Amino acid sequence: MRRVAPDAEITAVGADRDVLLPDGIGRLDAHALLPTNLGWNLTALPLAVRRFPFDLFHAPAYGAPIWGVRPLVVTLHDVSYARVPEWYPHHSDPIRRLFYRASARRADRILTDSSFSRDEIVAAFGVDPARIDVVPLGVAPAFSPDARVAREAFVLHVGDLHARRNLPMLLDAVLWLRRADSRCARLRLVLAGADLGLLQSLQRQAAGAPDALEHVGRPGDVELVDLYRRAGVFAYPSRYEGFGLPLLEAMACDTPVVAANATAIPEVVGSAGILLPVDDGTAWRDALRAVLTDAPLAADLTARGRLRARQFTWDRTASETVECYRKALGNANC
Repeated sequence: MRRVAPDAEITAVGADRDVLLPDGIGRLDAHALLPTNLGWNLTALPLAVRRFPFDLFHAPAYGAPIWGVRPLVVTLHDVSYARVPEWYPHHSDPIRRLFYRASARRADRILTDSSFSRDEIVAAFGVDPARIDVVPLGVAPAFSPDARVAREAFVLHVGDLHARRNLPMLLDAVLWLRRADSRCARLRLVLAGADLGLLQSLQRQAAGAPDALEHVGRPGDVELVDLYRRAGVFAYPSRYEGFGLPLLEAMACDTPVVAANATAIPEVVGSAGILLPVDDGTAWRDALRAVLTDAPLAADLTARGRLRARQFTWDRTASETVECYRKALGNANC
């Protein structure tokens, strides 16, 4: 944003003192009276900016100050918590949904990552779609290919281990390929992401072939780039995504992509990957085997993915975000 709008003055409200901010970004302290996300937005943020001469407030992650902060832009990456609440059984989730709904309805503009998420926000919260700006995310330059790194026999998935990610189906496909095709006898599934309660059941599923499953936790960017570069194929069978940033990262690293033909995923992948029905296990087995054993197919997907990823840059995201700010300022007559 500093590159595309150098005249903009940006201040981070409430950033901890040990957080390193980018050059040129100001810092404004805020202190919550209630130790919750709701308390932060009910007390800390409105009070902190009360005497600060800001032109616009951007709440970048679902929740927003409940009073006294206008004009207001809110980012909603997706609304899976509202559309499929059974995936989020925590006792406080109904309160969170109400809070996020109030934030969305109060905002002057809403930023979201995909046309799919825009339509979901409208359906979940009854927001006028004219108030929503679709701004795709970008991929950092660090996610890049390296021809010196050899591809290995593993399927990579990046993302938290969550029910919506459909990982038992993916593991079943890997186990089947190990048994059915000698070329895939040592194939394994590598999972990069925080375990949200699925790992033990996946380990039980792979009990007959424990080397078929590897969980690497949450790697840093350097380790993550290395995983993308070494993976034979990136698989993303998710049932629900508001965008799917790992898809971009994989394509930028020249990793062939096989993904679900669902929710926002086709908007990201376009024709650069193989898109499949979420629950068609046979199609997933066949596609993974084809990518892993057919070098010309893998090379074609790699080339298409590289070109696709180049369309998504953070400079583009920043420019379109600034345009959203201008709309919000215009709506507020500032």
